[in-house]
Amino acid sequence: MHRTRRRLRAAVGLTVKSGWASAVLLAGSPRAPQVVDSRRIELSDPAVPASRQPYHATFGTARKPGRKLSRLIASVKRFGRTSTGGLIRQYRQHGHDVSGVGVVVGSLIDPEGIANEHIRIHALEGQLFRRVVEDAARRSRIRCSIWRQRDLYGTAAGTLNHREPALRATLTGLGADVDGAWRAEQKMATLAAWLVLAGRSPRRPAR
Repeated sequence: MHRTRRRLRAAVGLTVKSGWASAVLLAGSPRAPQVVDSRRIELSDPAVPASRQPYHATFGTARKPGRKLSRLIASVKRFGRTSTGGLIRQYRQHGHDVSGVGVVVGSLIDPEGIANEHIRIHALEGQLFRRVVEDAARRSRIRCSIWRQRDLYGTAAGTLNHREPALRATLTGLGADVDGAWRAEQKMATLAAWLVLAGRSPRRPAR
């Protein structure tokens, strides 16, 4: 990523996973956006492996409430805020006018309403990492929009006035000059950033 001489309107897209996120910086107009940067950022401390899945004790088993869980959650909040906030700050220092963050998540369901323990702990982790990103955006004083993965393409097709097959082809093309991976996570992050550039805010979806 190179420093630009003039401030370009831009948006950050993040596809949030457990412990990490795929981040894309998209700049320009909604009619002709350009991918400026694509990278992976860590949302949990690599030096604390258990913080990647803090609610897991073992596979499918929840970690019991207590000091260990509290320390892991605190570590995620501290590290994830620093990582996400640092990314936004770096983009601004390189001359990009970051207008918002678009975040893609797997689910928005309240974990407390899930009976299955294994599914519930995954939902708790998803909620934790999503909120860490939201908090970092708030601290950076930019708006943060959240989209559920399964709603994203349908919403974008209508908002951006593209048929879905054409939209997917465009996203593939936007990654042509990107170094590294350009898979589903990067494309969804790009699409979320594109919606932010277009001024779209998500409705709260049905569960």
